[in-house]
Amino acid sequence: MHHTIELKDEERTRCEIWTRVMGYHRPISAFNPGKQSEQAERRYFVQAQPHFPLDEESVDIDS
Repeated sequence: MHHTIELKDEERTRCEIWTRVMGYHRPISAFNPGKQSEQAERRYFVQAQPHFPLDEESVDIDS
């Protein structure tokens, strides 16, 4: 049984988003307008996991 809790906007807690810039972490809210625009245009990707054989039978050690 799942219960859904709905909050009004005034009941919500603000979520601060941080990012790493030049080797240190900063909140995005502290960025100047140009940097905020740059942050909004960033593209994110997920690197595919390499496939490695899991058993010795699939590994050809003679070649």
